[in-house]
Amino acid sequence: MDTMDATLHAALGERRIQHLYRQRSHLTSGCAAMITVDGKPQHNFCSNDYLGLAGHPDIALALKAGADQYGTGSGASHLISGHSEAHENLEQQLAEFTGRPRALLFSTGYMANMGVITALMGRHDMVLQDYLNHASLLDGGRLSRAQMQRYKHSNIEDLAAKLDASHASRKLVVTDGVFSMDGDLAPLVSVAETLRHKSGWLMVDDAHGFGVLGKTGGGLVEALGLSSDQVPILVGTLGKAFGTFGAFVAGSEALIETLIQFSRSYIYTTALPPSVAVASSASLKIVQAESWRREKLVSLVSRFRSGAEQLSLHLMDSQTPIQPVKINDDQLVIAISQQLRDQGFMVGAIRPPTVPKGSGRLRICLSAMHTDEQIDKLLDALESVIGE
Repeated sequence: MDTMDATLHAALGERRIQHLYRQRSHLTSGCAAMITVDGKPQHNFCSNDYLGLAGHPDIALALKAGADQYGTGSGASHLISGHSEAHENLEQQLAEFTGRPRALLFSTGYMANMGVITALMGRHDMVLQDYLNHASLLDGGRLSRAQMQRYKHSNIEDLAAKLDASHASRKLVVTDGVFSMDGDLAPLVSVAETLRHKSGWLMVDDAHGFGVLGKTGGGLVEALGLSSDQVPILVGTLGKAFGTFGAFVAGSEALIETLIQFSRSYIYTTALPPSVAVASSASLKIVQAESWRREKLVSLVSRFRSGAEQLSLHLMDSQTPIQPVKINDDQLVIAISQQLRDQGFMVGAIRPPTVPKGSGRLRICLSAMHTDEQIDKLLDALESVIGE
């Protein structure tokens, strides 16, 4: 009989043969435009630190002050003794920021997405998800035991047809705001309008939009001027543009109380450290006050796309800091990523199952901390490795 390790090694070997094996890099520096990876300096074009706040000194000072006051851990779940004044203050600030009555902190975005869907939906309900939704949303739909269907990416006609065909007592439409591997925007206005005429609730995970889009960084929902009635369930993360850690759900009093009572990923986990909540409060103030960071991103995106088009690179349709360059070869994209790394540029090589088979791409992520010179150097490097 095969041992466990023999069975697992066989599966790992198959992963290597398929060119899907993943390996971790070792950073000896903090997240910044320049990082040290495996002892070598690299231009960082693969992080979600869109506003350059992960290394902001004021946020670090707030974290230290929070640790001095509260220590290093919360010690319990929110419903036992882990819910501190720091958590409560941040929730109130996030509610005001999003224009919703209340907000609820989760330890991670993955837990928030799974926790919302499983708390709201059950065996006799219907969950409709955009085909390119994040894995956490899809997993939440599966775990809810509701009937789950995926509609064609950003296809309103397909969504409407599936809504019409369902006789479920509850219908939840779930979509990313900014799609994490393509960088494009969900057609939220059309989705909300469709649901106005049909029975259903809308949940938007705007993890990659918060901080980046909207006049004050309120994300795609703010940028489009959508109300809480149109988007009753709004999810955001603090680990990307905010530069800290954790996630939140914003919505009505009834929604938040329902999650507190029924969301297993909220109830049965340790609250994130209060010091992180203190740091996130400091970050939120910077996100709102320093609009130049969003303006800088717009400029960098324009510069990169203009240069990439001159090189005839296969760009995807994105005006966000996520700028995928399609290679369409799941093996070749690994080699190109390594060649870029040899030249000092850290760029993500995205392959299945994260994206569909045969759609391998370089996921280039821009940060407000990047310079025009870094963008130009990246373009030169891309020309040297893709143009060969």
